[in-house]
Amino acid sequence: MLLLGQTLRFRAKPIHVGPQDAVLHDSHGAVLVRDGRIAAVGPAATLRAAHPGEPVHDLGRALLMAGFVDAHAHYPQTGIIASWGKRLIDWLETYTFPEEMRFADPAHAARIAALYLDLNLSHGITTSCAYCTIHPGSVDALMGAAQARGLRLAAGKVMMDRNAPEGLRDTAQSGHDDSAALIARWHGVDRLTYAVTPRFAPTSSPAQLEAAGALWAANPTCLMQTHLGEQVEEIAWVGRLFPDAPDYLGVYERFGLTGPGAVMGHAIHLSAREIAALRDSGTAIAHCPTSNAFIGSGLFDAGLAETIPVGLATDVGGGSSFSMLRTMAAAYEIGQLRGRALHPAQLLWLATQGAADALRMGDAVGNLAPGREADLIALDLASTPAIAERAARADTLWEAVFPTIMMGDDRAIAGVWIAGRPSGSG
Repeated sequence: MLLLGQTLRFRAKPIHVGPQDAVLHDSHGAVLVRDGRIAAVGPAATLRAAHPGEPVHDLGRALLMAGFVDAHAHYPQTGIIASWGKRLIDWLETYTFPEEMRFADPAHAARIAALYLDLNLSHGITTSCAYCTIHPGSVDALMGAAQARGLRLAAGKVMMDRNAPEGLRDTAQSGHDDSAALIARWHGVDRLTYAVTPRFAPTSSPAQLEAAGALWAANPTCLMQTHLGEQVEEIAWVGRLFPDAPDYLGVYERFGLTGPGAVMGHAIHLSAREIAALRDSGTAIAHCPTSNAFIGSGLFDAGLAETIPVGLATDVGGGSSFSMLRTMAAAYEIGQLRGRALHPAQLLWLATQGAADALRMGDAVGNLAPGREADLIALDLASTPAIAERAARADTLWEAVFPTIMMGDDRAIAGVWIAGRPSGSG
């Protein structure tokens, strides 16, 4: 299949070099897809002449690019997104924990898993890394739904043995054993990756964090996801629970929960030592801007992406939108408040290749490049009257793209392809 439209791909990291050196844009481009992978990218006339027998799907002026990659989300919170008036700890107790209790019911888990993935697809998110609940069935539901849709997905059972309600606690041993069984069942099957998932330090005992570290060490191709430095109250709580640790990150270091493949959600309030340790260990950060604003956590420093792997994330449902466009817009706004206006190329990179790199999937997805899996989206850069009016005045690619980043929603997703097959969303 040949997809025709404008094409956008990365040849360098736009955090390090300017957009003109980082991005290749073809205003009349094409993508050749074969056997679920990108076979070639180039000028439309050239690829059409070289492959005259291929079926053609002409997207007009839509922008063809890699599908969005969401580095951190809580699929069980799909039903409580946009709940009012709480900060982190109150959010968990008031909204999250009661909702997660419902995932003991496999039918409920299956319904929300399907809804979550379909909402992702409608917004052009083709890969995500998700927290489940303590119930192994919540992982089975999400992995099964992703497998049925042909999706690349990372997910894991939350490990949580203290400071949580009865019915949402496992034990150090059962958390390890249940996770090990899920790894055996799902990790590496089709396009699925398991993520060892201690929720965060306050809800795991030292024994459970030790078990999580041992589990990851025994299964090093898995990811490891948790939370770090989200709110000041949380950091103080960690200090009381782990008085011997040098700081919040030091808790995870002690138990072998840092390094390549470890993804720390939020990481807003960091000491100089933590920043250096993240950089030196290759530990990644999931930047969750709508969540950080919605529950009042703080302003992430996007400059960390210069030396630390950083990917954008919706953080559904503390994050207030399923849209990666809205997530990019929030990242831009937070950057402005910190005195750093992120360029549209940087925002798109963080939502694709940057997030894929954070998840150690950067060789598979995240860029429009030959050999990558053909998880693609087409962006309509004139999806609403207001966006169309602004884009019509654009003199450059970035002036045309930026209004869609700032004002776009699911209407801007003109097409979604998963491993080369139309998803039916968009």
